[in-house]
Amino acid sequence: MAKVERSITIKAPIEKVFSYISNPKNELEFVPSITDIRDITGQGVGQRYGWTYKMMGISFKGEDEVMEYTPNERYVHRSSGGIVSTWTYSFKAEGGGTRLDLEVEYTIPVPVLGKIGERLVLRQTEREADYAMANLKDRLEG
Repeated sequence: MAKVERSITIKAPIEKVFSYISNPKNELEFVPSITDIRDITGQGVGQRYGWTYKMMGISFKGEDEVMEYTPNERYVHRSSGGIVSTWTYSFKAEGGGTRLDLEVEYTIPVPVLGKIGERLVLRQTEREADYAMANLKDRLEG
């Protein structure tokens, strides 16, 4: 599995940041390549939802399941389907705001994209994480 890690400080209360990120519908606003979130069932650990993600012009469909849900501390969801990944968000109150750490571990669909595509996907995933963190900062500080 490949891994991308990012951290950011958001000038917003930890409760607001956690609540926003742990609502799957909001992924449409902060993860640039998510084009659809659907069929949300449950809450907290075990919550499931479907998604469509566009990578390098190819649409992948899959489902996420929330694996960990500790309010204002940790939120982890695992994707299955076209792309297998685990998104781990860790939250810490810091200086009147929230320090957000993101770790994305994923398996690149090499049979679909080939070895050359694998390097391109890694770069795109790094940019995607950068955009997601910047989008979160903009939306939650505004």
